[in-house]
Order: sequence, then structure tokens, then C-alpha cells
Amino acid sequence: MNYILFDGTVRNALLPFTYTKPVADLRVGILTIREKWEKQLGNTTTTITEEYLEEKYPMVEMKQNVLINASFLPTKALVEKVKSLKENQAIFKNDEVIAFFTKETQEEVDFEKYDCKEYNFDVLQIKNTWDIFSLNDQAISDDFELITKGRKSQPIPKDVQYINKENIFIEEGAQILFSVLNASEGPIYIGKKSLIMEGSFIRGPFSIGENAVLKMGTKIYGATTIGPYCTVGGEVKNAVLMAFSNKGHEGYLGNSVIGEWCNIGAGSNNSNLKNNYAEVKLWSYETEKFTKTGLQFCGLIMGDHSKCAINTMFNTGTVIGVSANIYGSNFPRNFIPSYSWGGAAGFSTYQINKVAETANLVMKRKNREFNEIEQRILEHVFEITEKYRNY
Repeated sequence: MNYILFDGTVRNALLPFTYTKPVADLRVGILTIREKWEKQLGNTTTTITEEYLEEKYPMVEMKQNVLINASFLPTKALVEKVKSLKENQAIFKNDEVIAFFTKETQEEVDFEKYDCKEYNFDVLQIKNTWDIFSLNDQAISDDFELITKGRKSQPIPKDVQYINKENIFIEEGAQILFSVLNASEGPIYIGKKSLIMEGSFIRGPFSIGENAVLKMGTKIYGATTIGPYCTVGGEVKNAVLMAFSNKGHEGYLGNSVIGEWCNIGAGSNNSNLKNNYAEVKLWSYETEKFTKTGLQFCGLIMGDHSKCAINTMFNTGTVIGVSANIYGSNFPRNFIPSYSWGGAAGFSTYQINKVAETANLVMKRKNREFNEIEQRILEHVFEITEKYRNY
């Protein structure tokens, strides 16, 4: 069967992350949503997404296809239902379609002609940017079980202290030096060729991806995900760094989501709790206004390729778009549009030619290519986000 992941109705609510990638390629837990589905389906997937992203994320359509809403995280029971779908059958959760069987010749789907089955079991759905860190606890635990079942961990080094050894899994090539692993409140997953330097303290649930680094004396509180090729130091609590991003020095990051190719300068901090302990509101690209999150703790949302200078301070519930560059004293505003250059004293536009120069240098440092496809995506995002840059 041919499986295709589609963005669904939540794509705009997941901006700025979905400016540069499909919903399927967001990371929550240990794996991206695509990796979760592919591992459980035992099959590769392709994507239906925005037209300007199709060159990087093409769709493969065959005579028979099962389309899956990428905002839903797979479970064993859900995957069994998806695999059993026949022609003109669909699975719904309340009013939201999870998956349906379609043919190549169908351009539009009329669910009134489908045999629609209600899925009555619990399933996680990523509906908003803050769900990525809010649901990360359960997502790490589910991925940990999926990845490690029937496998044997590498031994815990003798100079490492640990609690609840059964809940710790170390992949081949990982190094852990003179650190403390506490898996009493959730699993700890150490990815291939990752490095945890001396004096790090880690409380689960926690995941560190392939070739990622925790620097000396790092303090990690769950539920935190450090994606592949990230470098992290300082203090981190309930945060997700998707991949290739750096927070390499002292400073606090809490209840936050950081996209790819971001850099947080030394000594930078974010607030994750308002002084009056009130509910946090976040900028929503879907409604184009600040929206209630229902959360008391909510920190920083930072889109791909954005960066901040040393000693930057972020207010509770700050949203930063794609390719922004923030610096200066005092707190900048709570919504910083894509391609903004500046800080509390004011912003100008970060011109696309300069963005491309920086992206090329940043990606080259981690042996990745900033090619014409990547540049065209950033150029398109530059154009469609212009309306927000009304300085």
C-alpha cells in the first residue's frame, strides 16, 4: 500500500514551523511524526503539503493510496485500523479525519460517500505549537517503547551514576562522561554517536538525538528532546530542539520549541511563567492575534534559521518567525515576525540575500548543503510573511 501524510487543518496553527516543512516532519518525542508512522507502518511515506514545499517534499501517488493526517501520532491500535482500510473507508476522531483510502483518479473526496468509522481510543494530536512541548512527555515514552522493544542497550559507563537502569537506553557510539542519569520519572534515550560531557545532570523523560552534544555541566529537566546534531548547555526544562540547533552556553530555556538551524546566544534566557501566574497567550498565525493557550507555563517558540545574540531576554510566550536575528538589551516584543533584524529598540528587515549567506555558512558547519531548493523556500517565506513586518 502507498501511504501519504497530509498536513490537515492544523497547518496554520503550527506556523512558524510549518513555513519550512510539512506537519509530518515536526519532531515531538524522540522521532519526527513521519519517522513514527514509517516505523509503525513498516513502509515509507510521502507528503501532501504546500505547493512551494513540494520540490523538497514530493508526493508519490499510486492507483491505491491511504492518506494519513500527520497531526495524529500513531499508536499500535491506530496503525492496525489504518492498515485495514478498504476502498471508500475512512477513520475519524470526532469531526477530524485521521485516515482514508483513495484512488489516483479521485481529485476531491466526498466523505458522505465513505464508510466513516469513529476511532474511540485515545490518540495524541498536535494541534498547536505549544502541544509539541506539552505532549512531549507522553511522546518520548511512546517512542522509547517503540524504538527499544526487543533490543539491548549499550552498557552504562562505570563512571556514570544512574537511577532506574531499565528505563535508560544507550545507542552504539554514544559517550557519557561522569554524569548523572535519573530515569525514575521517565525514560532516557541516548542516540547514536551523541556526547554527554562531564558533570551533566539529566532527569527523564529525555532524548538526545544522533551526533548531538550536551556540554559540560548541563542541567536537563524532563520532558526534553535534543534533536540530532544539536549542541546544548546551561539549564533546559520541557523543551524540544528539533535538529541542527545550538544553545551551547549558560542560560535558561523552558517550556519551549526551537526549530532547525537556530542559535541561542550565551547567557540568553526565556521566561516561562508570568509574574501574576496568569494564563499565557501566544501569537497565532491562524487567527492573526494572541490566543489563549490554557497553559500557565509557556516559553519561547522559535522558527527555523532564527538566532539571538548573547544575553537576550525573552518574555513569557514569545513567538519568533523564520530567519529572525534578535539582539540588544531589554525584552523584545512577544511576536517577532520572520526576517526581522533588531530587538527592543526596534526592527528592520533582514534582507533575503543576507539570510541566504548566513544559512549557507551555518549549514556548511554541520556538513549540510544550503542548495537552491532551500533558498527558494526561504525566498517564498520571505514574500508571504511581508505583511507582518510593519515596523
